Amino acid sequence: IYSAGKRYSFRDARKLIKDVKITPVVDGSGLKNTLEREVINYLHRELDMSFSGKKVLMVSAVDRFGMAETFNQMGTDMVFGDLIFGLKVPIALHSLQTLDRVARLIAPIITKLPFELIYPTGDKQDVSVGNNFEKYYQDADIIAGDFHFINRYIPDRLDGKIILTNTVTRENIESLNKKGIKMLVTTTPDLNGRSFGTNVIEATLVALSGQRPESMTPGDYLEILKKMNFSPRIIKF
Repeated sequence: IYSAGKRYSFRDARKLIKDVKITPVVDGSGLKNTLEREVINYLHRELDMSFSGKKVLMVSAVDRFGMAETFNQMGTDMVFGDLIFGLKVPIALHSLQTLDRVARLIAPIITKLPFELIYPTGDKQDVSVGNNFEKYYQDADIIAGDFHFINRYIPDRLDGKIILTNTVTRENIESLNKKGIKMLVTTTPDLNGRSFGTNVIEATLVALSGQRPESMTPGDYLEILKKMNFSPRIIKF
């Protein structure tokens, strides 16, 4: 996770890869910092979408800091739900400066906790636990970020909302349609009926590049994406 250019790594993840010596290891953050910025610019440029003054709920900004920064630059009215959705603390953050102060205070602590306490894993990813946070969804024009966070607390109705996310299946899309959303944008494209996480797509790009991930720049990612005619999936309901 990131905030203001500072990276915080989960202890569980470091344990998982500590003996990996040859195979490149990626977590999707390199792509989030490039592709997800470009997707928002793409929507503004190609679809003439205006974000100025729009209310945007980002369920977790430290997970997608590039997206958070780009939305902020577009003049949106932001709600960062990192405390709400990550720690179940009903406090909304409204600026990147506040987010950074909070991240510096608590990120070194929470990254030492078991990962499943922070993020829905396994069967929890397919289960909604109710709408305790419904007001945050209903107040937003755009709901953005990790789909597992979004889906875990999603209310029954989201009429007229735009969702910007990824890692959705056919079943997820059908469910969102029934909830009345206006548009679904996935930052990664449709591959056999679903979109994959940024970690999977980043691994693909690193393999195609032949480079080590630590040597790749944002420009390298964008160049490969351009050659592949990579574009977001946009579904208007």
